[in-house]
Amino acid sequence: MPLSQKQHGVLKGMIAAMILAVVALGYGAFLFPREWLPEPALAGRTQLAGRCLLAIALWLLAAIGLLARHRFFTPADIDGSGLTAGTDRARVLQAVLQNTLEQTVLAALVYLAFALLAPAAYLGALPAAASLFWVGRALFWHGYANGAAARSLGFALTFYSTALLFLATVLLAFF
Repeated sequence: MPLSQKQHGVLKGMIAAMILAVVALGYGAFLFPREWLPEPALAGRTQLAGRCLLAIALWLLAAIGLLARHRFFTPADIDGSGLTAGTDRARVLQAVLQNTLEQTVLAALVYLAFALLAPAAYLGALPAAASLFWVGRALFWHGYANGAAARSLGFALTFYSTALLFLATVLLAFF
């Protein structure tokens, strides 16, 4: 079955995101300046995880705040999505918030597991993943209203960086 033009656009974003995620996480794990890494003890690991979690939490905070601000200043949306159909803008902001919440929760769990279980020498992958999350969310937000192909790189960059870090954590912890 041939792919549609939209599917081709999404596929290009997915492939680019996978390549970027592999390169950036590999760089973080193997080439991150060792003097920038935390001490391998639990305190250093949790501080690094905490910093990375704060960085990604900012996107969730922004998504919640933007939707709340929109609802406050838009009479048709002030009662919330449970009581109104919502304007186009509110539906877009709600979709971005929902996706950001999903991505943030998954990333937070994976980041914490990686920080606690990975060998100290590989901890540079954590700030690399948080950086990819930032870039991915910015691209996703920017492209969301323009359709699937326009947001695919951002979505996939956020998701693949977390998924690859998850896979690395499982492999490092159990094999």
